[in-house]
Amino acid sequence: MTSINVKICSYITKEWLFPWLKEGKSQNSFAIKHNIDESTVRKIKSKKGYRIPVETLNKICEARGLKLSEFFKLIEY
Repeated sequence: MTSINVKICSYITKEWLFPWLKEGKSQNSFAIKHNIDESTVRKIKSKKGYRIPVETLNKICEARGLKLSEFFKLIEY
């Protein structure tokens, strides 16, 4: 079974970060727009895995106009 942290980070990376970068925007601008540090973005997209704090996930969701419950429905967890 895939850990919840892997599912969360994978979803954010594939569905939100990579499309952002493909539009020619920077990783730093993603961080600013989502109220997190750029180093956090690097951790989220890292292959090593990242145990994302609920506070960080909440900041990202708020910036996207999502409730945490809606996010968990998106990742089907």
